[in-house]
Amino acid sequence: MLNRVVIRFAGDSGDGMQLTGDRFTAEAASFGNDISTLPNFPAEIRAPQGTIPGVSSFQVHFADFDIMTPGDTADVLVAMNPAALKANLAQVKRGGLIIADTAEFTKRNLAKVAYPANPLEDGSLDDYQLHALDLTGMTVAAVHDFGLSRKDASRAKNMYALGLLSWLYNRDTETTLKFLSEKFAGKPQLRDANITAFRTGYAFGETTETFGVTYQVAPAPMPAGRYRQISGNVALAYGLVAGAQKAGLQLFFGAYPITPASDVLHTLSKLKRFDVMTFQAEDEIAAAGSALGASFAGRLGVTASSGPGIALKSETISLAVMTELPMVICDVQRSGPSTGMPTKTEQADLLMALYGRHGEAPVPVIAAQSPSDCFNAAIEAVRVAVEYRTPVFVLTDGYLANGAEPWNVPHLDTIPAIDPGFATEPNGPKGEFLPYVRDEETLARPWAIPGTPGLEHRLGGIEKDSRTGNISYDPANHQLMTDTRQAKIDRVGRLVPPLLVDDPGREDGEGARLLVLGWGSTYGPALAAIRRMRKTGAKVAHAQLRWLNPFPDNLGDVLRSYDRVIVPEMNLGQLAMLLRAKYLVDVRSYSRVRGLPISVDEFEADLFEVLRELGSREGVLQ
Repeated sequence: MLNRVVIRFAGDSGDGMQLTGDRFTAEAASFGNDISTLPNFPAEIRAPQGTIPGVSSFQVHFADFDIMTPGDTADVLVAMNPAALKANLAQVKRGGLIIADTAEFTKRNLAKVAYPANPLEDGSLDDYQLHALDLTGMTVAAVHDFGLSRKDASRAKNMYALGLLSWLYNRDTETTLKFLSEKFAGKPQLRDANITAFRTGYAFGETTETFGVTYQVAPAPMPAGRYRQISGNVALAYGLVAGAQKAGLQLFFGAYPITPASDVLHTLSKLKRFDVMTFQAEDEIAAAGSALGASFAGRLGVTASSGPGIALKSETISLAVMTELPMVICDVQRSGPSTGMPTKTEQADLLMALYGRHGEAPVPVIAAQSPSDCFNAAIEAVRVAVEYRTPVFVLTDGYLANGAEPWNVPHLDTIPAIDPGFATEPNGPKGEFLPYVRDEETLARPWAIPGTPGLEHRLGGIEKDSRTGNISYDPANHQLMTDTRQAKIDRVGRLVPPLLVDDPGREDGEGARLLVLGWGSTYGPALAAIRRMRKTGAKVAHAQLRWLNPFPDNLGDVLRSYDRVIVPEMNLGQLAMLLRAKYLVDVRSYSRVRGLPISVDEFEADLFEVLRELGSREGVLQ
């Protein structure tokens, strides 16, 4: 019995590692384990075969308790070739299990990654539990009767490996067998070959004496409910649909494909039955323009992209600020600048989301903290966009977008309705329509659907009169409109709850002196490190910022109540800089820009160093 296991499947980008990892994750999820995943794949459509840049991997962490990350290091590595072994060996624990496909460890493949000798034979892996197996040969033999070429037959080796791992960790096989039957329903030959390879791999584990023991990870205790495995991009798409439904609006999604945001478009394109219209535009500018046009027409306009696309959309987002129309912009952040590392994660678009427009163009910004939380963040963004008549940014990143975890599917009747409050009649003293007369509570202007009799009005990018909407170059009016647009965003702060701090000893006067303040996907690694530290008696407080514009009203007081504030970010300290400037507090950045989530092990060690600097009231770490 084990309480947790981290498995990494690695091979060429054509070896099906993402599919293999996803299927093992589904098996773990159906069993009731808590799960967290980290897919990692090349940006190239087909990187050179057998090279390190061409390695694709999928890491799954499953446990019998609440886990926060996909794990820093792997307990098990399945390496389909020398490149996969070399690229991932440093992230395997000493004593960990390595299963390698001997068929691919040829002289040519070894030379491609500069192995002077075969690591499966030269003793360099003696610190690990090495199982060198001819996965390709055994797979080809297993599917021989289906008449496939050797190349096509060998492609089923990922299912052979999945069957073996399913046996080793006592996973249920029915979910994968059903999946394969459905996926290859139109290709019976491939269906039967993959099912046979999977079953043969499982049977090999049962009959061989290669493995002396099998393992089991018990289900994790979770609140009662209906669960499913969900990725951040899918959760984001579902949240957008739920928000539109609660507002009674058609969802119009205008987008241009870009890694890692494309799956939002893919998912929404399958949901037309929920009054969803998707439009793949010719470029990012057209995608944003179509979304804003949909909002002008009384729909919920949404667009999604990553950093390069958001840069191209910036002028249209400024137009949305000026016209004061609802619009949701989803930024699935990736490594930059420019094309950067398109399949790797980062949090470096924060300042662009806040300030990356010309003129004074404030917009609310919300950040999701986990894959499943993307659903909630999307609904909150829709509510603010619709009720306050403003574009709203939703920030996720590649780690959240592609990662998966269990999701307790909510009851939709528990989600409050969203009122679009369309204008239906003239509001002026002379029976005219004044498009900029505002709601006293939200400062939102009326949303009038074009073609509504009596509600004709001007709309565009040039500054408007504060009531009539006529073009105005009056200095005092521009000052008023600029101040009002900012004040409207400030009013959103009334919806932002006070920042909650997880500090167990605070109420008794024995709280921590160190606060870790996270945002976005740093939530998991930060909380995982803090939980470990608390088990040793260390005192560390934790808080998570959800709204990045506007900030919670009590944020300044929270920051000033701790001797040291550390902000972990996957950028060079963007939020830390903002907090220092706004609140004049010595906030310190913990910066990692490596295209990977923050390491729990490293962060824990560095926080202990901070505690040693501060000292401990109880003398635990003197």
